[in-house]
Amino acid sequence: MNRTTRLPVTRMSCHSCAATIERELTAVPGVASARVDFVSHEAVVEHDPAFAPREAIAAAIGRAGYGVANDHDSAAAASEHAHDGTRDAPTNDTAHEREYRRLMRKFWVAAIVSVPVLLLAYPELPWLYLPYAFTSDVSETIIRTLFVLSGVAALGVLAYSGRPFFTGAVAAFRHRSADMNTLIALGTGAAWVYSSVAVLWPRLFPEGTANPFYDVATVVTALVVLGQAIEVRAKGRTSEAIKKLIGLQAKTARVLRGDQEVEIPVEDVEVGDVVVVRPGEKVPVDGVIVRGSSALDESMVTGESLPVDKTVGDEVVGATMNTTGSFRFRATKVGKDTALAQIVKMVQDAMGSKAPIARLVDVVSSYFAPSVMIISILSFLVWFNFGPSPALAFAVVTAVTVLIIACPCAVGMAVPLSLVAGVGKGAEHGVLIRNGTALQTAARIDTVVLDKTGTITKGKPELTDALPATGFDADTLLSLAAAADAPSEHPLAQAIVHGARGRELAIAEAARFDAIPGHGVAADIDGTAVLIGNAKLMRRHEIDVRELDGDVERLQSEGKTAMYVVADGRPAGVVAVADTIKDDSVQAIRVMQEMGLEVIMLTGDNERTAQAIARQVGIDRVLAEVLPEDKASQVHELKRKGRKVGMVGDGINDAPALVEADVGFAIGTGTDVAIEAADVTLMSGSLKGVAYAIETSRATMRNAKQSLFGAFVYNTVGIPIAAGVLFPVFGILLSPLLAGAAMAASSVTVVMNANRLRFFRAKSFTEPAHAAPSRKEALA
Repeated sequence: MNRTTRLPVTRMSCHSCAATIERELTAVPGVASARVDFVSHEAVVEHDPAFAPREAIAAAIGRAGYGVANDHDSAAAASEHAHDGTRDAPTNDTAHEREYRRLMRKFWVAAIVSVPVLLLAYPELPWLYLPYAFTSDVSETIIRTLFVLSGVAALGVLAYSGRPFFTGAVAAFRHRSADMNTLIALGTGAAWVYSSVAVLWPRLFPEGTANPFYDVATVVTALVVLGQAIEVRAKGRTSEAIKKLIGLQAKTARVLRGDQEVEIPVEDVEVGDVVVVRPGEKVPVDGVIVRGSSALDESMVTGESLPVDKTVGDEVVGATMNTTGSFRFRATKVGKDTALAQIVKMVQDAMGSKAPIARLVDVVSSYFAPSVMIISILSFLVWFNFGPSPALAFAVVTAVTVLIIACPCAVGMAVPLSLVAGVGKGAEHGVLIRNGTALQTAARIDTVVLDKTGTITKGKPELTDALPATGFDADTLLSLAAAADAPSEHPLAQAIVHGARGRELAIAEAARFDAIPGHGVAADIDGTAVLIGNAKLMRRHEIDVRELDGDVERLQSEGKTAMYVVADGRPAGVVAVADTIKDDSVQAIRVMQEMGLEVIMLTGDNERTAQAIARQVGIDRVLAEVLPEDKASQVHELKRKGRKVGMVGDGINDAPALVEADVGFAIGTGTDVAIEAADVTLMSGSLKGVAYAIETSRATMRNAKQSLFGAFVYNTVGIPIAAGVLFPVFGILLSPLLAGAAMAASSVTVVMNANRLRFFRAKSFTEPAHAAPSRKEALA
């Protein structure tokens, strides 16, 4: 049976490294799939432990020329993964910090050694005139000795600080490929070899060309390593969403053991345990309240800021904050099964996935390094054969500069870094994007189809109106209606009862109750004969309710279910019930329309009810009376017309349409089937999440394309300049030192651009929502 193992990988220096490791891992017998994410420095391997144990996976990574961070801790993390899905990220975060410190050590060594090497590379500087005070033979000996010392020092830098470039280049060569390591190793290695030959056997070179370039080897190594260190630190910031999510989890739980409350680590909580939660404490795991009530702040999971009232029978989610009351709940999901662990896993998987544009970039990147090597060779040949004197020196400098300035990392990192930042930004607001394909597709959506029930509306009926007839007041009317409906289990009847309780009205007990299917109910309330129902019930009892017909018709035109109330044969008034609109649906739909999206409502309701709801929320196009099995065909028809469709739903009957759509959005408060079928899950149940997901996707893809454009422009312009195309006209030849600085800066720029997404503010979460009237205000 296959299992999934996550391992933090060290010594990766560019996007191509991840591809090399993937090829090595997939060649291991028993490995079903392997995905290596350069951004998080993590390998995710699906394998059969019987044929491919963890040790074999680690060995394969080693054969590729890379390592597994803190092997002991990683093994522990891998074993813990079976118990708690949130345990891998802290290990990976620690690996990031260790990698940063390791790179900074290498940088400081290279930087300190580079200072004297750089100075010795220019003996014409005034303070270095001392050797020339001696005779020419003695002077030449001193200078050559200084150059030899520079060569030894530069070799030390390459062996220590530059070692990963050479081991990576060897690993790439073994896999018949080339990457950034290959380019840096060839560039710095060629500079050192040329310099050493020029120092030791200067007569092999034409007069005036035996000049060493040890400073190129040391300074370029220092600059590239510094760039990598900055990348590691910045990449850690792009995945802060994961750290924030993991930080939400409670560390301990207070459970009942007999009559005693015992505090235990949250990892030890088992399904069925009764957990005690006091005011100000976090809910440790998922469960159902069995005693007490409270208001819970669920913003860390759903993105909604208002506390939610919870009482016996209600579900609670681990990591949410208890605000006021104390309660006990029975644990139903622990460890990797909790909502928080599932969210973390989904976000991790999404961050490690590849968008279609990233796969195209991978293909381009695979040809990049070999192309640069060819350009470098051609540059050498052109300068050696047609360049000015000393032609050999010019040829070597241009060939090395081309190798050093080229930056496949900037190209390879552009999309993954933006993807990580975008997915993390969505998770912060309760919007869980399943993978990179969903994110890229969501950015191109032009049509959003909204299921009505449970998506635009709350999905359950509520009392909306109580209109008394002459001789009655609203409270009396509602008390009679609620008393008559109290024994009924019908959802409409219970909505009236809840509405009366919300107004704190007394509800008398019915002495007689009679439910009349398809008509309504009849009851005796404190000696008063009460009827509540539709027009058919009124005709059946020959009650004249013409004075109420106008109110009934108006309410029905608004999409509400209106019911007549009669007391002792006299019309008492009309009460209306409806599946009310969610508080923020109007704002969310308006934001989507302002974004240029066409919003369509899809419902099985009749045309009049559907149009009434559509008018309230500002939707112009309605697809009404659509059977559940026809929802997917309606979405397909829109796609056939060339539209990019996002479908939003919450029920089992929405699942086929969610799959059919280009991007399916599932309301997190809906069914598991709908959530499983969707590409994006909205944890809060709010339509604002749809607008936010699309805004975030657009911002992410815009950011990725900016980085890609910058990386391609950098390489397109930089490589020809490094090859010397400006020299014939302007006499400008780029120094390898400047090329190294430019290469490091280009990678850092891509990382910094991706980090801009951390400060992205979507319109859907910054506009103030219009305050919804309270139930008392609505009924007044």
